[in-house]
Amino acid sequence: MSDPGDSSPTVRVDRWLLAARVFKTRPLCQQACEGGKVSVNGARASSHKPVRAGDRVRIQTERGLRDLEVRGLGEKRLPSADALLLYADHSPPPEPRPEASALGGPVPDRGAGRPSKRDRRAISRLRGR
Repeated sequence: MSDPGDSSPTVRVDRWLLAARVFKTRPLCQQACEGGKVSVNGARASSHKPVRAGDRVRIQTERGLRDLEVRGLGEKRLPSADALLLYADHSPPPEPRPEASALGGPVPDRGAGRPSKRDRRAISRLRGR
């Protein structure tokens, strides 16, 4: 932890999450903080917790765990190119998405377009309708 005499600039963690584009809106950032889904340097963070360059922020999102190292500070939502400069991503790779064939349905070729009437009937038969 840092000492109270440290004069390095800080930003609230909910504002930083918004600037880094982790969440779409500030209320979502605040809900994540208050819901215990955000931690700063290993400690659970409330929305007013200050972050500074060098801190590690871990966020549990719908897409999985994100482990970010703060490289820069920002208070307002930034363009995505600028937001990428605010952090270094140390997140584990995302889990692979389940294949449709593993769920028991046919897998059309990617980009094949909408299913034909014949294909829709086959899909309905597989689903038991």
